[in-house]
Amino acid sequence: MQNNTFTRLFVGQNLVVLKEADSTNNYLKELLSNTKPVADGTVIMAESQYAGRGQQQNKWHSAPGMNLTFSLLLRPSFLPLGQQFYLTQAVSIGVVSALRQATSENVQVKWPNDIYFGDKKLGGILIENIVQGSNIKHSIVGIGLNVNQTDFPPEVPNPTSVKQILHSDHDLHQLLSQICAHIEAWYLKLKAGKWDEIRQAYLNNLYWLNQEREFSSDGVDFTGTITGITEHGFLVVRTESEEKEFNLKQIQFLNK
Repeated sequence: MQNNTFTRLFVGQNLVVLKEADSTNNYLKELLSNTKPVADGTVIMAESQYAGRGQQQNKWHSAPGMNLTFSLLLRPSFLPLGQQFYLTQAVSIGVVSALRQATSENVQVKWPNDIYFGDKKLGGILIENIVQGSNIKHSIVGIGLNVNQTDFPPEVPNPTSVKQILHSDHDLHQLLSQICAHIEAWYLKLKAGKWDEIRQAYLNNLYWLNQEREFSSDGVDFTGTITGITEHGFLVVRTESEEKEFNLKQIQFLNK
């Protein structure tokens, strides 16, 4: 296990690098269960993660030493529980803005928190909130990004990586530092109550926004247009007959 520090940052000042972990989210949760306090903004990075998870219990595949798999501890006790999707938006924008800076390319957020380049998946975010009463006590932000990997198992759907975009290797620690800085900037906007700015930035970077596309819900395919998101994070899609709100389990994106 190796400890490093970033200067200037609250996010990532305390960095723990592990050779291997089942899941950096699990490792961070175990740290929090100990009596010793864990600094706000702590980042746990694993060079190899063998049981990474995505949304809806999907497995996250990552070749050892080639990608970024890390978890970040935040304490957004200022955020009402019903507004927790604003944290998702702030973190997503932070990751996207860092990747845009690193690649000079049009990286976007696929609702709710996948990171896309074109129609290919660069990475994903999994936020696990630990709630105390009506407040969020801890947020464990797990992030997985394909950086230098170019070969993926056939069961991994439509992957891409920073190397495939830039055609060259990228320094993992440098990219991690950039991501931490951008997440911090947007998190501080969240803490300052700049919700409208965060919401608008998320929409400005939203994959398929205002495009007529194919979706599926309850086994039925349909054509619709994403028009926005609700305050609580539901996806708003306009069809020929109506405008509907969907949660994560109710709609699938169809790349036809």
